[in-house]
Amino acid sequence: MTAVDEGFAARLREGTREEHERAERAVFVESLLAGRLGIEAYTGMLRQSYLFYSVLEDAGERWRGDPVVGGFVVDGLLRRDALGADLEFLVGAGWRAGVRPLGATGSYVERIREVCFDDRAAFVAHHYTRYLGDLSGGQVIRRRMREVYGMVDDGVRFYDFSGVGKVKAFRDRYRELLSAAPWGEEGRAGVVAEANMAFRLNRAVFADLAAVHC
Repeated sequence: MTAVDEGFAARLREGTREEHERAERAVFVESLLAGRLGIEAYTGMLRQSYLFYSVLEDAGERWRGDPVVGGFVVDGLLRRDALGADLEFLVGAGWRAGVRPLGATGSYVERIREVCFDDRAAFVAHHYTRYLGDLSGGQVIRRRMREVYGMVDDGVRFYDFSGVGKVKAFRDRYRELLSAAPWGEEGRAGVVAEANMAFRLNRAVFADLAAVHC
């Protein structure tokens, strides 16, 4: 890889830092981590997550095997089944009946449908914001759910990424994939812009969840 290529993963991280931090500081997230919300709030977050992960993973199947971005589609990352298992544990066998999109979730899902099935760079932008975020920051939520509610496996399988092996090694490989992709300057700028859009959409979902649960 060239020096320019090696810098793209870091550029993406820096270029999305502000929006990422705003999402992390959302009232819903802070309240959940502080233990101020009930289990229904956590369940509500999983319901919304099931919806946008489902469409993103459908998009991933579109790109599986693609020579440019197929490497991002890793079975150990997939979250839909884990979310379904968590919701069944928390709600029961009829959990699907309660999975209805909040307004912001509908917008988020629509954006993924609009761009991620036809645009490789947009798919990777949304993939990055979801999976790298939950692979890293999501572990904080998992730890708090264990501390507050005693959930060790059932109920927090969403945050179990053991299928990818050692997390640090996987994150390093993921960043190598980001840096190796032949985006060109316009493509790189597009990835950063769409990733920021994804963080804003995610923050709007947190705002809707806060309106319901906080």
